[in-house]
Amino acid sequence: MASIEEQIDALEEEIRTTQYNKATQHHIGRLRAKIAFLRLEREKRAAGKGGGVGYAVRKSGHATVGLVGYPSVGKSTLLTTLTGAMSEAGAYDFTTVSIIPGMLRYGGASIQILDMPGLVPGASRGRGRGREVLSVVRNVDLILFLIDPDHTDFQALLDELEGAGVRVNGRPPKIVITRADRGGLTISSTVRLTHLGGGLASPIAREFGLHNGLIVFREDATTDQLIDALAGNRVYVPAILSINKADLLTNAEKERMRASVRPYEPLFVSARTGLGRAELVRAIAEALKFIRIYVKPPGRPPDRDEPVILRRGDRVEDLLKRLPEDLERGFRAAQVWGASARFPGQTVGREHRLADEDVVTVLVQRGVRPGE
Repeated sequence: MASIEEQIDALEEEIRTTQYNKATQHHIGRLRAKIAFLRLEREKRAAGKGGGVGYAVRKSGHATVGLVGYPSVGKSTLLTTLTGAMSEAGAYDFTTVSIIPGMLRYGGASIQILDMPGLVPGASRGRGRGREVLSVVRNVDLILFLIDPDHTDFQALLDELEGAGVRVNGRPPKIVITRADRGGLTISSTVRLTHLGGGLASPIAREFGLHNGLIVFREDATTDQLIDALAGNRVYVPAILSINKADLLTNAEKERMRASVRPYEPLFVSARTGLGRAELVRAIAEALKFIRIYVKPPGRPPDRDEPVILRRGDRVEDLLKRLPEDLERGFRAAQVWGASARFPGQTVGREHRLADEDVVTVLVQRGVRPGE
């Protein structure tokens, strides 16, 4: 019997040699579903043997950024340039895999940067301890890709992450899946399906063992988006791209490299000289969508020297988690001044969404005294 890897290779070869048209659309969709299901089985077996998955790094600071690239592109030098960390110190060792952490300070935020071993072709299948590295990538808040003039195949890096279930700069599909024990499978949609028409969703679902239940589409999803929803193990991580050794590139060479990585807009840096460091740090902070919240104790001015760092979209309840426990325990309401308030000093509840540089006063219930 063919191994899982052999089955995947055979299915991928069949897709490559099958001309895509309306007549073959259903067949190719089922082949993709079979591949995705086999990859899930491969990961489950690897986990059962105690290898290849499950590694994690102790996260620190307000966010974690993972440095991803090929071997020898300058990741360790860039880590030192960004954080001052030395590559031989503070490593997390996973047998033959070492993760080097450093801390970047910016605008009141502490950003953990992880230098990971370089990815090689076949990393998502376990080559070069790739699964261990990719398991760490799955848990970062931002991916910082690094390539250089000698390692320019950016798409191959994206493919390895794709094979490990990492959807770079993506978002979860708007598909709701409900499983049942009986009653058959019902497909419902609030929009017209142009990619999954003609009953294509049902055979794809059956490849994942879903024979009874309900699938509701709230967007015009593609075959791959349905497969992702059925797999249930995808992660969606934002990413930016930087190109090292920019000090050695002519303007014409930069333009050629820029064209080769579209639609990404790369940042050109030199880890050795520090060229482009300030621009890269700003890009990291912007991609992490930090917001600064100034806490104002009742009757006193706000503390503008040490803002509480949150992420765009966070609410008052997220702020409370960063404050002393008694404020969360005794919370009654909050007053907000700033962009998120309809008027200065608006009284809001836990669900109020905050904005950058809001000033917030936490009001506690009577009988609860902060600090006690």
